[in-house]
Amino acid sequence: MRKIYILLLFPVLLLTSCEEIFEYHPNQIRLRDSEKNLTQRNINRIQQQTPGDTLRLVVMGDTQRFYDDAEDFVKAVSAMEGVDFVVHQGDISDFGLAKEFRWVHDIMKRLPVPYLTVIGNHDMMSNGKDVYQQMYGDMNYAFVYGKVKFIFIDTNGREYRFNGKVPDVGWLQRQLTPTPEDTWEQAVIISHMSPFGSDYDGKLRLPFQQALEQSGRVQLSLHGHEHNWEFYQPEEGNVTYQITTSMNNRGFSYIKIWSDGFKIQRVHY
Repeated sequence: MRKIYILLLFPVLLLTSCEEIFEYHPNQIRLRDSEKNLTQRNINRIQQQTPGDTLRLVVMGDTQRFYDDAEDFVKAVSAMEGVDFVVHQGDISDFGLAKEFRWVHDIMKRLPVPYLTVIGNHDMMSNGKDVYQQMYGDMNYAFVYGKVKFIFIDTNGREYRFNGKVPDVGWLQRQLTPTPEDTWEQAVIISHMSPFGSDYDGKLRLPFQQALEQSGRVQLSLHGHEHNWEFYQPEEGNVTYQITTSMNNRGFSYIKIWSDGFKIQRVHY
């Protein structure tokens, strides 16, 4: 009887010990504690730094399945000095699978500086929205570093069937309205879709742009998605819209921001 009991117990112990090996379903979400709440963790790291008069950002995006290019990107940025943090402009994954997010994080965590993300349309495939929220956090968030408020916002309108609610312009307007206690002097907007693309909800194009212009505090809006470099500066406005190319095109933007100006450098690696 004792031998039979041991034989029955063996498969149970084997499955338990191999928990990290077996994948029960491609859409399962099983993250280690070190892979959760990454946005707040990296904001905490950024805010422990001392900002200079000029902030220096590296902006990239659309890693998808371009893992070798992403690894080379990390090497290129690691050789740079003075970078405050890196911004990933979305499409972290290709199919919204947890293991894709983990593979990209395993590459990005080798950066010598913190990195922040915004959700892209590919990240919302399958149950990717749940993966993103568990791994990184809120899809709309903001924080202040130095005299600059960085506002990350979900603009993937097509993924919501152009329901007139994404991007959340009301939330954006509240973020752009300073309180008497606030110390920030300008804001930078970061999203995956620019307001000029066909996947953006056209009903919200003008309200989005008006929110930025009417705040009087936005000079720069940063985006990805197009897998190409693009630059817009509407004649009737003061906001510059910069779209950065994708990882497979082996490029990123190096951006310097100071009190009344900025400089964007396109870098190929």
